[in-house]
Amino acid sequence: MNINQKYVNALKIAFAAILSIVCANYLQLDYPVSAGVVAILSVAPTKKETIATASQRLIAFIVALVIAFLCFEIVGYGYLSFYIYLLLFIVVCQHFQWKSAMAVDSVLISHFIHSSMNTQNIGNEILLFLIGISLAMFVNAHLHKDDAYITKMKEETDQQMKEILHRMSLRIVDKQFPSNGGQCFHDLEYSLRIAKNIAETNYMNQLSNVDRKDNEYLEMREKQFHVLYAMHQRIDTMHSAPITAKQVSDLLEEVAQSFHQDNTGELLLEKLYLLMDDLKSSPLPEERMEFEERAKLFVLLKEVETFILLKVEFVATNSIQS
Repeated sequence: MNINQKYVNALKIAFAAILSIVCANYLQLDYPVSAGVVAILSVAPTKKETIATASQRLIAFIVALVIAFLCFEIVGYGYLSFYIYLLLFIVVCQHFQWKSAMAVDSVLISHFIHSSMNTQNIGNEILLFLIGISLAMFVNAHLHKDDAYITKMKEETDQQMKEILHRMSLRIVDKQFPSNGGQCFHDLEYSLRIAKNIAETNYMNQLSNVDRKDNEYLEMREKQFHVLYAMHQRIDTMHSAPITAKQVSDLLEEVAQSFHQDNTGELLLEKLYLLMDDLKSSPLPEERMEFEERAKLFVLLKEVETFILLKVEFVATNSIQS
């Protein structure tokens, strides 16, 4: 989350709290500030999280009212009953994983310590709760899928992977070509993490026509990232460029140049298999060093196969879903 977004979220929470207090005052409810507290504690970063939190707290609030009613009616109205309520309610919340509801609901229940749980007072607390929760959801109503940002980040990660493939193609035939110490992989990993966070936020802000293609696309690219790193390490173990290195280098360069989210990968896979068949049928090297380096190249091609297949399978799966 960038700094600007943090300020936007802060203003959004403050707006929800102030509006909740104003509404509670307008309805002449007791303890109107509590509606603002409910709103503050209920605004989540995304639509789905806010709705899920609201649903969870509504159920928990009903349970809290029942527990409080039994405690206050049996023990009497005062702090002792509230202490017993807290003990029972917190245990229930821990059991059902309602941790976010403990503070919100208990703030409202505390109002009964010096009053009584009659219909009017219970109605007052219910309205405070509903106002705070409703306005928390209202301030998130504008949130929607950020297509421009996720497209930019997907293109950025694709470009980084393309550049890594290009550098690999050069290093296969030129062992003096700098590897940049693996910094490119740190940068790519960071970009993928940012892109995945954006995709997840977009997903959580969709209430209808839910689309997870961006999430699945980036999961595929993350798997390719791990294969790409294995390929990088494989090339690092090579000490010379065998005769067949130029063919493998050309294939990697072609993979790099055609690296794009719209490329199905099928044509690249065909060219890979033709190259593998060609290398299998070529005469065996006489020198041990040449034999070992060519063996490493063949293992590298198997990793390239895994790399391309991940894209082919992703395209096939999404075509079926579409």
